[in-house]
Amino acid sequence: MMVAAGFKFVPANTPQRQAAFKNLPPHKFSREIKNGQVFYVYPDPTVCVCIYVGNASAYGTYRNNMFQKNLADEQQMTADMNAMNDWDWGPWGGYPYPGWYY
Repeated sequence: MMVAAGFKFVPANTPQRQAAFKNLPPHKFSREIKNGQVFYVYPDPTVCVCIYVGNASAYGTYRNNMFQKNLADEQQMTADMNAMNDWDWGPWGGYPYPGWYY
């Protein structure tokens, strides 16, 4: 999702990068300013031992994509829960409790 939003993948593959990598909070965005431009940095020590670097546009796109994904996930969860309302509870002794003994 990061690359699709416009972030660049930068591996921590040199001693200098590894040292700088350790100073960043893992799995959290950091806002950095370099030469008057704003960049967002996301270190991933778990999967790739790399950082993702993007500008404000990439960050905005990523946030929007995550919002859309979360919304779609919630809509799917709601649809799944609503589908259970039509399920036949009869063979199980009724719903919610008659015939159910714990």
